[in-house]
Amino acid sequence: MSTLVGLQLLTWSNAIPPPLPPALGPRAGPPAPPRRSARDRRRPAAGRRRGPDIGTHRRPRRSDATRAAILAAARDRFAADGYERATIRAIARDAGIDPSMVMRYYGNKEGLFAAAAEIDLRVPDLAALPPEERGARLVRHFIELWEGDETLTGMLRVGATNDAGAECIRRIFAEQARPMIDAACPVPEEAAARAALIESQILGMALCRYVLRVPPAVDLGHDELVAWLAPTIQRYLTAERP
Repeated sequence: MSTLVGLQLLTWSNAIPPPLPPALGPRAGPPAPPRRSARDRRRPAAGRRRGPDIGTHRRPRRSDATRAAILAAARDRFAADGYERATIRAIARDAGIDPSMVMRYYGNKEGLFAAAAEIDLRVPDLAALPPEERGARLVRHFIELWEGDETLTGMLRVGATNDAGAECIRRIFAEQARPMIDAACPVPEEAAARAALIESQILGMALCRYVLRVPPAVDLGHDELVAWLAPTIQRYLTAERP
């Protein structure tokens, strides 16, 4: 009996696996990362790319809409009241903003007027036209331009009564109309005098028709104005010096 019990004990002891040595035991996992503070968590981790900057693909700035509203109100107010009577406060009220915003963007009334007077005359390329058609084309262009944009009338009204307005009109015609006249002028050294004579006819008719509103000038139709003015403009462009 004792022999049988001993054999059973020996069998059980052999069935129990011996403990593994320390080198073969289960591998420990990597050490836990240190806890980051709230301040560190707000910082991007090293090597991690931040999202796109807000300024990279920004929406249209609100200041652009504000500037556009100011300039639109300024053009209307200058055209209605003239330079002297138009005020920053009235323009700001028309634009629905505080007067300080007008001063912030344009400095003063003179700076605002200069910005509002930036007009594209869209002068046709006279050199690309047949020489005999240039006078008529130029007259018709300016009639249509003046009657399609009240801003020009407002600027002309201001230019007749204010030095800043006159300077703006001189600059606009010098920068936009003069190169086209120079290109079509047969005698380059006479281009300045011919351009001044052409401007006297165009601006003079605009002053009488749209600002002073002289009745006969107002009543003439487009074709009648072209018929009267075009031969004179054509002579200034192409005729020999008297």
